[in-house]
Amino acid sequence: MSREGTANIVWHPTTVSKQDRQKRAGHKSCVLWFTGLSGAGKSTLANAVEHELHQRGLASYVLDGDNIRHGLNRGLGFGAEDRRENIRRIGEVTKLFVDAGVITLTAFISPYREDRELARNLVEAGEFIEVYVKCSLDECERRDVKGLYQKARSGEIGQFTGISAPYEEPLQAELVIESDKQTIEESVQIVLTYLEEQQIL
Repeated sequence: MSREGTANIVWHPTTVSKQDRQKRAGHKSCVLWFTGLSGAGKSTLANAVEHELHQRGLASYVLDGDNIRHGLNRGLGFGAEDRRENIRRIGEVTKLFVDAGVITLTAFISPYREDRELARNLVEAGEFIEVYVKCSLDECERRDVKGLYQKARSGEIGQFTGISAPYEEPLQAELVIESDKQTIEESVQIVLTYLEEQQIL
């Protein structure tokens, strides 16, 4: 679409507000943005937290990096620009989910601080909760259930975060989970406690 065409696009306000949807759900909505190296345990933790939220009857949904690349972000590679576009799209999707009153959990490496900050700025203050799933590279490689690190080390996979591409650790994440030191049960409880303290639940 040309710029002339986009100039005529106007945001259409909805009759039902985010606050209306949150009130009906019985809780606030937010983004739990799980970031960390491949193999750190982002997806495992996000799904475990969602299980607990679901058990409580709360509206929640997990957006997983691999799953999203099968559909919405199919065709994007792993170079810096495609990684940024991957996260930009996810940020826009999470914004819609938060507006829908859903507690949204994302599990993406999202290696660049700037991209995570752009995603944060799409939602209101307090609605973006960065969860750094911290795990040593050695432990991530030891887990390596997909064999990705081995392929990256041998040169079969290029632009692999932690090996041939950078990972920029969060400087001020709301939560830091050390998945090589804390159990999944402890980690889930840390996240749930934070949500309760912030009066999201």
